[in-house]
Amino acid sequence: MQPELVDTGKLQRELEALLFVASEALSIRELAKLTGAEQSEVTVALQKIDEEFAHRGIVLREIAGGYRFASAPAAREAVEAYLLPPKTNLSPAALETIAIVAYMQPVTKGEIEGIRGVSADSVIATLVDRRFLVESGRKDVPGRPMLYKTTDEFLEAFGLRNLEELPPIDLDGTAPIELALPIPTAPAHDSAGVPASADELEPEPEPDDPRTDGASAAGSETEPQPSAV
Repeated sequence: MQPELVDTGKLQRELEALLFVASEALSIRELAKLTGAEQSEVTVALQKIDEEFAHRGIVLREIAGGYRFASAPAAREAVEAYLLPPKTNLSPAALETIAIVAYMQPVTKGEIEGIRGVSADSVIATLVDRRFLVESGRKDVPGRPMLYKTTDEFLEAFGLRNLEELPPIDLDGTAPIELALPIPTAPAHDSAGVPASADELEPEPEPDDPRTDGASAAGSETEPQPSAV
């Protein structure tokens, strides 16, 4: 057997092991440093891994500036059945908030609330808990409010390599922004009949509530605010 074939097999095995144990995406530079190989060699080996795993239950994904193993989309139902209750469902309020942060980051809670017109405390706490958002210092203005930005977990969950892959938005404001994001909104109950958590569900409006007449989806989330004195 030719020596170069042996070396290629050794590098591929090492890469597969690293991708299996890694808890985050690893860049080609990191993989080259860990294996002692050239970056060009790592690139070739990753292409072979991608081809060999393309039709298996585990596939190679390029995500958040690096590579990692992930479950195959074709096996999604079985994986979700094991991982119930699902942690991928987000409410419309959460999707609106994470879209605002993704396009404007870093952004403060007050700026988010100014765009959505409702309190963002609960939804930001949920997104931080899900590790889709993270604190990013404080804004240099009076009060020094906390800034928020998206994470690598956000990129992975939404199938993005980087923020440049976000869909374009209408900058002149003549059309509403619609994001084709892969995470569905949260139903009242999941597929196994398990109620979704309280902080992810949107409240049902009362039939005779006049505020629901012509109100937007975002407006229906608000609680009555005390009138100004």
